[in-house]
Amino acid sequence: MTESEKDIAVNEFEDDDNEEDIPLEKRKKIFSKELRCMMYGFGDDQNPYTESVDLLEDLVIEYITQMTRKAMEIGKSGRIIVEDIIFLIRKDPKKYSRVKELLLMSEELRKARKAFDEIKYATTK
Repeated sequence: MTESEKDIAVNEFEDDDNEEDIPLEKRKKIFSKELRCMMYGFGDDQNPYTESVDLLEDLVIEYITQMTRKAMEIGKSGRIIVEDIIFLIRKDPKKYSRVKELLLMSEELRKARKAFDEIKYATTK
C-alpha cells in the first residue's frame, strides 16, 4: 500500500467517526416517531412540524452524545456502566430521581419475570 493510499484509508476511517459532517437530511431519524408522540403528549399538534421534530431530535442526539463522552471520560476505558450515568446526573434532582425510579422499576420487572418463569417451569414438570 502506498503512502497516499494509507492517507486515504485513514481519512475515510476518520470521516466515519465524525457525524457532524453529515448533512441533517442524510442522518437517520432515530427518535422522530417517539418525539412526535411526546410533543403531542405535552400539548403540541398531533402532527407537529417536521422542522420542530428535527430540531428536537438534534438536541436529543447532542445531549446523548455529550453524556456518553463524559461517561467514557470518567469511567473505565471503553465501557460505560449505569453508575457513570448516575454520577453525571447526581446534581440534577429531577433526572436523578427519574433514573432511580426507572432502575427500581427495572429491578422489579426482572424479579417478576424470574418468579413467573419459575412458576411456569414448576407447573410444566
